Amino acid sequence: MPQFSQEKSREIAREKLLKSGCTEKNLEGITDGIIDAEISGIKSHGFHYLPIYCQHLKIGKIKGNSEPSLTKVSNSAIKVNADNGFAHTAINLGLLSLFQMAMEQGISCLSVYNSYNCGVLGFHTKRIAEKGLIGLGFTNAPASIAPVGGIKAVIGTNPFSIAVPLDGQASIIIDQSASVVAKSEISVRAKTGEPIPEGWAFNSEGNITTNAQEALKGTMAPSGGYKGFGTGLLVEILTACLAGGNLGTQASSFAGEDGGPPATGQFFIAINPTKFNSNFDTSL
Repeated sequence: MPQFSQEKSREIAREKLLKSGCTEKNLEGITDGIIDAEISGIKSHGFHYLPIYCQHLKIGKIKGNSEPSLTKVSNSAIKVNADNGFAHTAINLGLLSLFQMAMEQGISCLSVYNSYNCGVLGFHTKRIAEKGLIGLGFTNAPASIAPVGGIKAVIGTNPFSIAVPLDGQASIIIDQSASVVAKSEISVRAKTGEPIPEGWAFNSEGNITTNAQEALKGTMAPSGGYKGFGTGLLVEILTACLAGGNLGTQASSFAGEDGGPPATGQFFIAINPTKFNSNFDTSL
């Protein structure tokens, strides 16, 4: 496998995205996300996803020339319409206000709707923590998890993330999905023909499978059984019902070519810890 510097890798990503219909101003966030995923060892959300991004730009599942718009709801809440473009662009638009509001008010919220896949959720909460704030993030996805005992998917893998600051860095980052593993991990193995561990997913008949192709036709196993499904439902409430994204049952695939833009949602909370606990010193 060839190896490239970060600069060269970014150049390659930019070139491919531009040729596929992404405008210059929508490049920065998504290329940052791809490079960060690769550096973090999360291959499923790095260059593995670049061909999918490019194809989705070409067929209109991602609006390459999107114009996200921000609305201030209150002194501690904002919402961003992603205009069916990359989530990264819309999140970047809202983060500066989110930071300022949390510093002043103690807590602030950002909702994003009409959005595409936001990649690694922890990438976004990490940046909140780097400002000395506790960052919480939630994002929903196309339905792939069935209630325990069922075979029809009704919620997505729906991850949540928390990032905690120390010395100007994200000292703790938790980023986990409602499923045992991210669906993209199964997609990677489906392409290579590699089997998946038992307990990751079910086939279309609701039986445990180690065949990645069969797993993609079935449903993902919720992490911790009914507890994982409950976590996924919580995320669905925040990102679809509250933020205004499509429900998982309405969103088109992040991987396939069927359907229009997924129009999913994200929800972020930033907390200024020093407003609540004077002993919480992020500079220790």
